[in-house]
Amino acid sequence: MNQTRTLLFFALMFVAYLLWTEWEKDYGPQPAAPTPAAQTDAGKPNTDSSIPGAAVPAKVPGDSAAPAEEGKAELVTLSNDVLRLTIDTRGGSIVRSELLAYPNEPVTKKNPSPPPARLLDDEAAHFFAAQDGLVSNTGPAPDHRALFHAEKTQAALADGEKSVSIDLTWTDPSGLKVVKRYSLKRTDYVVDLDQRVENGTSTAWTGNAYHQLQRVPAEKVNWFKAYTDPAQHSFFGAAWYSPESKFESLPFLDFAKKPINRQITGGWISMLQHYFFVAWIPPADQSVNYSSTIVDPNSATPRYLVRAFGPTIQVAPGQAVDSVARLYIGPKLQGTLDVIAPGLELTSNYGWLTIIAQPLHWLLSQLHAISGNWGVAIILLVLLIKAALYKLTDAQFRSGARMRKLQPRVAALKERYGDDRMKMQQAMMELYKKEKVNPMAGCLPILITFPIFIGLLRVLSESIELRHAPFFGWIHDLSAPDPFYVLPVLYFLVTLLTQRMMPTAGMDPTQAKMMKVMPLIFGVFFAFFPSGLVLYWTVNGATSLLQQWWINRSVDRADIKAKTA
Repeated sequence: MNQTRTLLFFALMFVAYLLWTEWEKDYGPQPAAPTPAAQTDAGKPNTDSSIPGAAVPAKVPGDSAAPAEEGKAELVTLSNDVLRLTIDTRGGSIVRSELLAYPNEPVTKKNPSPPPARLLDDEAAHFFAAQDGLVSNTGPAPDHRALFHAEKTQAALADGEKSVSIDLTWTDPSGLKVVKRYSLKRTDYVVDLDQRVENGTSTAWTGNAYHQLQRVPAEKVNWFKAYTDPAQHSFFGAAWYSPESKFESLPFLDFAKKPINRQITGGWISMLQHYFFVAWIPPADQSVNYSSTIVDPNSATPRYLVRAFGPTIQVAPGQAVDSVARLYIGPKLQGTLDVIAPGLELTSNYGWLTIIAQPLHWLLSQLHAISGNWGVAIILLVLLIKAALYKLTDAQFRSGARMRKLQPRVAALKERYGDDRMKMQQAMMELYKKEKVNPMAGCLPILITFPIFIGLLRVLSESIELRHAPFFGWIHDLSAPDPFYVLPVLYFLVTLLTQRMMPTAGMDPTQAKMMKVMPLIFGVFFAFFPSGLVLYWTVNGATSLLQQWWINRSVDRADIKAKTA
């Protein structure tokens, strides 16, 4: 099996995958009609399904979901050296997050200081918020629509400090007081949340804390952008983890037909996108109800919501109780996430390729540590893989070289038997057997290299380390297509030369014509792939070409030596 046939197989599989995903977007199940509004204790319908108890089962019957408090809200900021958060005093929700270490665009001479990437966003078209609050059926409680007060409008990590925090306070005339404290540590994407309930009333207070993520899904794009934009091939939706079932995910398309409703201890819940994610991480010893719903599913901009609903909190009169949780807002940094919470590294969502992709990512990271350049690390990875598979590819190429030498004899058989395919195949098999040529010698390498290829595709597409990572010269971003198509052209030339060396004996005329245009097709096909992947496959093809040339030469020399002996 030659390289061109191998790539044809890869291309067909990849195109089939793209067609399936686009078909699901256009013709897959649509969100269901909204469910009847839940009834509150007062018997009035609760129409805000983003409030616990409105559309998602909660553990405390009769959740109180009062209308949003009147008053003017304001925005306050909290920042460390890698993260800048904007918090709305309406609900004390985090409505905007800027990742200071990750620019929105590649750094170039024309654009030396691009703005930081934004994950949480309060713009309507890209709405994405991390919300939290309290609910109670025994008294007042501030949900994520309550009006808090902040004593200061900004808090930034100063030089020499290890952490920074900001407090938001809500008080009720009855004497109940809740203080939300958000804290950030230096060089950390984890936000620590402490909701302190101070019961100044004469009766016990009972309630629950909840933490949720709510967002508007990405806009639909045309087929060309869906094919050429690597972000469109990344998973976009909700994901959660439990010690029993491990990592599970829910695309936005499935929110209506497969809603989450799980009781989990020691887990987390998140929303994923390309390169980045946000996750609520409750205390590991708490049994938490994880759920999902669609807010306003029939509107022009439905919002998708996932929630972690905590266990009952009891606060005696004159006492105070803290409810804590952590919120991760940041990149999919492999090698560090499992320290934060078990299974958090699985947010890279390699799927069934995890067993291949994770070792490849680790190896690529080690090569980068040696070379200091991700493009060079990719080249070194090619050489290591070629060395590991040398014995297999050697058998493949030697079989191809012997088949190429048999072309004149195969052509004679074809002329002898004409259109009698049965006799032609029998004669060819006898010839191969006599000359000790195995035409199936190339099948084993493809069974090994195909999972590696797909696994590497996932690594290069999902690895935040390669985002905006430069190579040399004109390539400023290995995760984006080559802007001048130099690598696709090089790959076209490599594939063209490879095709010239492959045996065509016994090949169907139609197939032979198709193989002649394959180099051009693959050149165009790879023109829109991430340049890191095209670099990998170009170097892989070049090394295979050199190996095939060397083996062809050694086979020819062996034949000449045998004839002169």
